[in-house]
Amino acid sequence: MGNGKTEKNKTIIDRLWNFFSSITLAVVVFSIISLTSIIGTIIEQQSQPERNIQLLAKFVGDSSAPVVFKILDAMGFTDMFHSWWFITLLFVFAANLIICSADRLPRKWKQVRDPIRPLTPEQFTAMPIKRELHLADKAEKANEITTSAIKKIGLKVQTHQLDNSLQLYGEKGRYSRLGVYVTHFSILLILIGAVVGIFFGFNGHLNLLEGTSSSVAYESSKREIPLGFVIRCDAFEVAFYENSDTPKSYKSWLTVIDQGKEVVKKEIEVNTPLTYKGITFYQANYGFSPNRNSLFRFSVSSNEGKRAAVQIHFGESFEIPGTNVVGRIVDFTPALGVDESGRLFTYAETMNNPAVFVEFTEGGKPKYQQWILRRYPETWKLQDGIVEFRGLWGAQYTGLQVRKDPGVWIVYLACIMMGIGLFAAFFMSHRKIWVRLEAAKGGTKVTLAALTNKNRISFEHKIDRVLKDLGNRT
Repeated sequence: MGNGKTEKNKTIIDRLWNFFSSITLAVVVFSIISLTSIIGTIIEQQSQPERNIQLLAKFVGDSSAPVVFKILDAMGFTDMFHSWWFITLLFVFAANLIICSADRLPRKWKQVRDPIRPLTPEQFTAMPIKRELHLADKAEKANEITTSAIKKIGLKVQTHQLDNSLQLYGEKGRYSRLGVYVTHFSILLILIGAVVGIFFGFNGHLNLLEGTSSSVAYESSKREIPLGFVIRCDAFEVAFYENSDTPKSYKSWLTVIDQGKEVVKKEIEVNTPLTYKGITFYQANYGFSPNRNSLFRFSVSSNEGKRAAVQIHFGESFEIPGTNVVGRIVDFTPALGVDESGRLFTYAETMNNPAVFVEFTEGGKPKYQQWILRRYPETWKLQDGIVEFRGLWGAQYTGLQVRKDPGVWIVYLACIMMGIGLFAAFFMSHRKIWVRLEAAKGGTKVTLAALTNKNRISFEHKIDRVLKDLGNRT
């Protein structure tokens, strides 16, 4: 009945404090955040609906995918990390961590700040770890060798003289008790970094055709995000595995122009981004979009060794140096294939196997014609020299993921702190040891007592090492 009265007399603040200091709440909220984050990782955030519908079709089928997408979209899973409920979960989890720590930290802090003191005989008896040993040495010598043995296991020794005995004591790792709170604080910093990134950063995209530039990026809603400078794509290149259409790597050569000056030039690829003024450009994808300004690039050489670099538009002509042979581009395909009947066809809309069809004339009269493939050097050899097809510049675009996350450094700092906190919490312990030296017949009686808050077995091994060192002198 007394408990019921106490519960009844609790104020709203007491009830809220008990609610937010509950370990159960921490487990429930953390589980919800984890589960929803898995969904948010699978569903492409701020992406086109068609992409997510195609993705969901693999799990629920083509007919159900649009309905499931509408439900997930209405619940905010397509932009989950900006949704009100996810941010609320973060704040509830943060409040729970803060209140849990505030509720328990004062007691821990008192344990940390309370210095080790000599034990009474009754306290010696109550210690969980106890050992006894007899030394042949007198008290003064026993004190010396015991102090040395304790120091070997990393404890700083203090002494306390009693009427008929001498007590040695020491401790190590008192601040390791705070490891869990360092971990709690690091989690709070991660949450703060995430919230800073959500409200003060952005995650956009930008498709840049070779030779073009932009001063803005775009979110999924097509909202423009000013960069504060200009980013230009100088070139883009895809490398394929030999005899395969599987991309081995794709690279972009980017230039940053700030206040009219070229300030940064960098070649980027997957996992090697460019960062400028806190905005990072990641290589994400690529595509093919030819236009009238696209340039066919050739390296042309005659049989006599005369060379020339050629850049021309579709339909224009070039000359093999040192000859009267003229080539004119009459056809192009980004991916030339041959079927079983020998018929040529285009099998992809990207530059998997780019090829150009060139008609050659001499003195105005047709001489020969040939498909020249970029990836197959054997097609470059002609009667009058070599025409190497270097590619179609200005026809491919680089797909860039553009991110600004001012909270990322807070997260990095928090991860370092978390590592320190976890190491202290799991691998360090607060160890205390007391040794009482009493004069006895034929030498000195040694009584050892010890206490640790964790890793007791490891500590007992160290104590046995102390006793072994002492026993070797008996």
